[in-house]
Amino acid sequence: MTTGTIPTAFVHRYLQFTPRDDADLSSALAIAGIDPAILSDPRARLTPTQMTTFIQTAWRLTDDELFGLGYAPVPRGTFRLICLTLIHCRDLGTALARMADVIRALPGLTPLQITSDELSTRISFAVRTRPGIPEPDVAARITTDFVLILLHRFAAWLIGKRIRPLRIEIPYAAPDPRLAQDYDQIFGVPVTFGSECAVLDIETSAMRAPIIQTEDTLEEYLRESPIQLMSERDYDSTASAQVRRVLELGITGRTSTADEIAEMLSISVPHLRRLLRRDGTSLNQLREEVLRDVAIAGLGRGESVEALSARLGFSEPSAFRRAFKRWTGDTPSSYR
Repeated sequence: MTTGTIPTAFVHRYLQFTPRDDADLSSALAIAGIDPAILSDPRARLTPTQMTTFIQTAWRLTDDELFGLGYAPVPRGTFRLICLTLIHCRDLGTALARMADVIRALPGLTPLQITSDELSTRISFAVRTRPGIPEPDVAARITTDFVLILLHRFAAWLIGKRIRPLRIEIPYAAPDPRLAQDYDQIFGVPVTFGSECAVLDIETSAMRAPIIQTEDTLEEYLRESPIQLMSERDYDSTASAQVRRVLELGITGRTSTADEIAEMLSISVPHLRRLLRRDGTSLNQLREEVLRDVAIAGLGRGESVEALSARLGFSEPSAFRRAFKRWTGDTPSSYR
């Protein structure tokens, strides 16, 4: 598991749409320790804990597991009931088929379509817009993102191993390049935007994997939800993900050279650079992202600028402050 941070855009978009006039979402921001002033900055980031606290509070305020954004309300506890119907299934394919059957009976959720051949299994759903709104709006986009992430990562949790998608399709136009790159990191593959419906395409062999979770582990999962959806990325086996994990393991991020990392991955330095270019990144960019994420997490836990500066290999706190400003557009004090 890695501890990557999350763009504030995911919360900012939600706040652009007010699901209920009587739900004071500013209190959700305060409880999650999110400064409203940073939400409109595309460089600003949130920790998985902040995102989880915000979502849990929004669930409580709206009494709706789709935060008041869906075609119809989804009362709290709905996901738990769905999970209890499938936790004793023999394999992932049976569990997802049962999930699709149950969802058809729930008016607030969009039906899933599951089709398979020998190589791949396609899980798709149409985006249901709210009455009187012909095109996917902010609400429809947020719920589409959430459902795709949930399907992918919950399936991996059920079988206890990584599921790297063959393809992810999202039925609306691509966001700005910075945010589009975050989608690629979330799912572990380049995401296709502008499709006809939302699609998660995985290897059919994964559908035969046995369910290893139990009702007891399910209850623990639900108590912590949705932090697993926000923080788990180690299903990703791309070169960039492997390099990121190498950097995270040491937080010798600044001193790990290309030669050292290539040796750890048993490849040459030129091949490492080619693989990273293919993923649309570089060693320096990954190092900066890891340092940024660790810095944000450390500040959130109350670690001092001086301690973080030393731990992350900066020559002095002022150098750390300049780097942090470059990464996020804000000062370290704004993340305390």
